Formats: sequence, structure tokens, C-alpha cells
Amino acid sequence: MIQVICRDEAYIYNAYHMTKAFYPSAEVVSRVEEKASNYVTVILDGKTAASVPDEGEKEPKRRIDTVLYGQLAERTGRTLSWGILMGVRPVKLAVKSLDEGMAKEEFIRWFGENYLVSKEKSELAWNIAVREKALLDKLDAKDGYSLYVGIPFCPTVCTYCSFSSGEWSFWKDRIDEYLDALCRELRLIAEASDGKRLNTVYVGGGTPTTLSGAQLDRLLSCIDLYFPKEHLLEYTVEAGRPDSITREKLTVLKEHGITRISINPQTMQQKTLDVIGRKHTVEEVKAAFLLARDMGFDNINMDLIMGLPGETIEDVKDTLRQIEDLPPDNLTVHSLAIKRAAKMERQDGGNAGCIGQMIEEAARSAGRMEMSPYYLYRQKNIAGNFENVGYAKADKAGIYNILIMEEKQTIVACGAGSVSKRVYPDGLIKRSENVKDVSQYIERIGEMIERKKQLLCD
Repeated sequence: MIQVICRDEAYIYNAYHMTKAFYPSAEVVSRVEEKASNYVTVILDGKTAASVPDEGEKEPKRRIDTVLYGQLAERTGRTLSWGILMGVRPVKLAVKSLDEGMAKEEFIRWFGENYLVSKEKSELAWNIAVREKALLDKLDAKDGYSLYVGIPFCPTVCTYCSFSSGEWSFWKDRIDEYLDALCRELRLIAEASDGKRLNTVYVGGGTPTTLSGAQLDRLLSCIDLYFPKEHLLEYTVEAGRPDSITREKLTVLKEHGITRISINPQTMQQKTLDVIGRKHTVEEVKAAFLLARDMGFDNINMDLIMGLPGETIEDVKDTLRQIEDLPPDNLTVHSLAIKRAAKMERQDGGNAGCIGQMIEEAARSAGRMEMSPYYLYRQKNIAGNFENVGYAKADKAGIYNILIMEEKQTIVACGAGSVSKRVYPDGLIKRSENVKDVSQYIERIGEMIERKKQLLCD
């Protein structure tokens, strides 16, 4: 076990996650000791492995991160591609620099010198920032907003998943109650947003197509009833699990004007699908994709996860070959992140060391499919300290994905476990969270609505 001791709570996040990135297989615990002699101390096997002493500087946080990084890198013989950056949104720094007029080469040098980010990742961040800015400039940040609708049910719960979703079999008798509450919340959002321009709608989860065809039609009809679409640029529904997709449900999506869907295999290796709890076959993935194509869906995303247990580079190459044979319009490549709520035990070991190669293979595959990276984010406990990247063909980028990362526009979210973010003209962001538990959401929907009123109507 590794202990991370910090003098101040402000140092804990980066110190913990940096230590975890350098020692991914170890159990890392952290605590605050206000009387500690060092800003940060890392104790390994009862001995000090790294420490950042107090040198009396007024604003030492970046120095603390830099010194700690240097000591851990020297001790392990490793570096981290994202340097001292431990946050979710590293591209925001590139977007800010672009807005301030910084040139590409200047940014790459600055990013490397100040945050120790590799040249490769610096270039990736810059290229994504350029594409994001081109899309964001088309949106109405002042009077526009986006809508997220959460459906927290899945056919089964995958072993790596920590989202607030439950198995359909457990909740099937209460789904209509959930939709009752959801429609009440949608009506309030529509009333509070009157006069605003709805730019994107994203129905996610969970797996929205876990709903029956009739339930899906009910939900989308509710959205149609309350929300004008004249300013709508994108309407996404995560079809997600192939075992939840039917011709009936795809027909419902077409009838309601859905412009973008996701069909997410995560891998095309049957042995892995069985291990991670995906109760469908590789052939079902292909069949669902081809059915959607045949029915006229021309913007389909597919998700893959790099670093799933037992997978090799050759497995990933085979998965990518099968994806290229389809092929989708978007490809989102995730690095495996195991969170506390997930069933899967951490599978770091030797597999995490291959993730960098897997990510590179996926990037090359996206290039062969004429896709470019357009958004990026990172997660806590991400294997290998890597990132998740969305690739898209020309004019197929997911606008909502960019908005959720860059926080340039208000996103009003409804459903259990959803988080609304109101973005003010001066950049201030206020949040309102819904309870995660489905039963609590149903029973406390009045409380959720009052929270929305306070967020949207002040």
C-alpha cells in the first residue's frame, strides 16, 4: 500500500492521482495532516518515496505537482503523456490559448514546459481545440442551450460500468412511473427555457433503447410536445447495446427525427464480451448496425474500450478490422477506467502497458476510415493515465460531446443521476444534481423540479 500525505486538502487530488498513475497496480490511500513538515509526502513500503518540502512560496501548487512528478518519474523510470495534468478536460487549456491568439508551435512549447505534456499529446490537444472552436463558434452561447435526458436502465450491467444504471429486469415494473416523473421534469424545463434556442438533444443512459418501442415513443413524443426544434442542430439517442435494438425501435427513432445514434460494441471479441457481462454476440452488433444503415441512419457512432481484461494488441487489431468493414461515422475510443462502483476488479498488470499501443492502433484505424479527432476527455483511475478520444468523419462530429467537455453553453439535464450546468455570460457555472437512485427520483420529483426552477429562473 502507498500512502499520500498532504498538508492541505487542495493538494490531495493531483498528488493522489499522479501517484496512482505511476503505480497503477498499487493500493493508494491519501489523507490530510495539517502539521505535516512537507507539502506532500509519498510513503512506499514504510519509506519515503517522494516528498515536496515547504520552500515558502506563495503559490506553490504547480511547483508541488512538478517536483512530485519529477521524483516519481525518476523512481519508476516512467513518464506520463499528460505530464502533471490530472483533470478531466486538458483540451480546455488549448481552447483558451487558441482564443487568446497563441500559435500552434508556441502552445506546444508552453504546454510542454509548464505542464510536462508530451509533444504528441500537445499536438492532439491543439488539433482538437481547432476543430472544437470551429463548431462552437456556430452555436448560440447566450440564448442557446442543450438538453440531456437520462434513461438509467440497461439489459444487463457491464462489469466495468459505474454509471447510475440498473438492469431492466429489476426495474421493468416501474419504468412507466419513471417516465411519468421524467415527463414532469421535461415540462418544467421547457417552461423555464421559453425564449431560448434548443441546439442539441442527447438521450443517454444507461441504454435508452432498453425501453419498449411504445415507451420510447412516449418519451420522444413528450420531447416533441414541449420543445421547439427550429434551432436544433443535433438529436442523439444512444441505442448503445445491440441486444436492445429492434426494427420497431429504430422506426420510432426515425419517426421522431433522430439524427445520430450510437451502437456500442466496446469490443468485437466474443470471449471479452462474455467476460465483461455484455449478453450479446459480435454478429448481433453487425446485424444491428447494418439494420440501422438500411433504415437510413447516416450518423452512427460506435464505442470501443482499450485495455479490457485479457485483450491483446492482436485482439484490438482484429476488432478494428471488423469495425472498418462496417464502417461507422463516429468512433469513440475509451481507455479502460475502473471506478469504485464498478464490479470489475482493477486489471492493470501487464495489460495497461499495452494500452498506449492500442490507442495508437485505434487512431490509425480512425484515419483509414477518414475520421479526425474532435473531442477528448480523461477520467479518474484511467488505465495507463491515457484519455478518451472521439473521432468523426467530415460534418459528423457530435456537438453535444464537445459542449459537455468545454462548458460553453447551458446544458439542462433531466432524469435520475443527471447534472444540469447553467453557464452564465461571465463564465460562471452553477450546477443542479438529481438524485441517482431511481426510486428516490420518482418519489422526490417535486424536489428535483424545484431545484431546476432555482437554477434556471433566477
